[in-house]
Parts: sequence; structure tokens; C-alpha cells
Amino acid sequence: MGTRLAELGIPPGPPERLVLDPDGQTTLRAVHRGYVEAGAELILTDTFGGNPIRLEAHGLAERADEINRRAAEIAREAAGPEILVAGSMGPTGALMEPLGSLTPVTAAAAFERQAAALAAGGVDVLWIETMSDLEEVRAAVEGARRGAPGLPVVATLSFGARVATVMGVRPEQAARVLLELGVAAAGANCGTGTPEAEAAIEAMHRVAPDLPLIGKPNAGVPRLEGGTTVYPETPEDLGHAAGRMLDAGARIVGVCCGGSPAHVRAIADALAARTDEG
Repeated sequence: MGTRLAELGIPPGPPERLVLDPDGQTTLRAVHRGYVEAGAELILTDTFGGNPIRLEAHGLAERADEINRRAAEIAREAAGPEILVAGSMGPTGALMEPLGSLTPVTAAAAFERQAAALAAGGVDVLWIETMSDLEEVRAAVEGARRGAPGLPVVATLSFGARVATVMGVRPEQAARVLLELGVAAAGANCGTGTPEAEAAIEAMHRVAPDLPLIGKPNAGVPRLEGGTTVYPETPEDLGHAAGRMLDAGARIVGVCCGGSPAHVRAIADALAARTDEG
């Protein structure tokens, strides 16, 4: 979402603010529709930074409920009846104890509030993503279940060049904890590109062969070219990677930062071809 909004010339700032403005809502619907028309079977709400702790930095914490509910409604309107809508729930941006001051109780309460608003807006699943700290993952899952007890919860972590999160979590560790938490699906998103996502999925699959796994990598590590952010992995690259992620154990495949509708179309075509082959 953030990449696409930047491409459309939306000024920098929290993308969640767009749900409060009629023109912004129109833009968000168009972005969602672009991915649906490209073949996406599941889209994410514009709420990655929508928990009240993160919104506080932008003076929007008091409007967290409205932002999350409305973002879910906008995605639902764009998706129509056939496409799943996932309520995106990113990290708080604060460090958990003992490295920081954020307690599990406070974090869980923030995620609970976000989950309840997303559920009120009509999401089908709660999608905890881009996590690096397993204690924050635990708090997010707890809060999500309290806020929307009837919805499935999935969780993905962001693995970097050494196939570990910035907090040092390895995919094998993540898989064990996520199995313990009983999430509906788990996996890798964001990170440094498809090779690391494939390695993380393969490692998680060895630990949890029956757990549905998600592969949603960035389109590579971005670089600046003439003042423009460019992601190196092409739609063709992501199409090939989709098959490799399936072979590694993934059952849900997509793209994170740098992912255009063209990337989604390439993934959808690659997966359709695999299905046709049996």
C-alpha cells in the first residue's frame, strides 16, 4: 500500500490518514481494486500502522477506532463478495520490555482495540505482519483474539539477510511459538527479498509441516535512482519465486513493499499455471 501510494504521488505521512478524507478514500479504493483486478484473492486494509500506540506519534490515537473501522469498510467495498479482506496489524514501533518500556499488557490492549475496530468494519481475518519480536507477536495474537474472538488470526515475521529478524529471531523459533499460539497461518513477509523468504518458509515448514505458511516478500531491497525509489525484483522474478515458495511449503503467496499490480498478476498467473499442471 505504501509503495503504491508513493507511486501515485501521495505526500509522505501515515497512509492511515487517507481513510479520514473523501479524496483519500477514493484513492484507497482504486489501489485495492487495482490489486483485485490483477488477480489477488486476498487484500490487506490500509491499517499497517493503525494501532493506537503508533498513531499517537501522528496525533491520531483518539481516532484509531474510526480509522481501522473505516479502512476495513473501504477495502470491503473494493473487494466485493468474492475476495477476502485481511485486517493489517503491524508492529507498534516501540520496544518491548526489557529493551524498552512497552509492556505486554499495554501492547495487547492496543492490538485488542485495533482488532475490534477492524472486525466492526468487516474484515475476514486479522493479519499480524512484519513482526521482529516474539513477545510482541504474543501480545498481538492475544489482543487480536480478545478484540475479535470470532476471526482467524495469522502472523508473519520479517526476516533479513541472515534469515533472522532484527531482534535475532530465527524462522525455526518463530514456527515453534506460532504453533504454540495456534494461529491459522504463519510465515514471512517484507524483509530483503524472495531468497530470504524462501529460506524462512523452508525452515518453518520443517518445524511445522502442517501449519499453512505465508510467503509475502518485498520485491528486493530498494535503491534510489534519480530521487526515485526502485525495487529490483520484477514481476517475472516474483512469478518464478511464487513457485519456489510453494515448493518450500507456502500455501499463501503474495508480495509486500515494491509490489505493484503487475507483480500480483505475475504471481496469480504462475500459481494458476501450477494448478493447471495438477
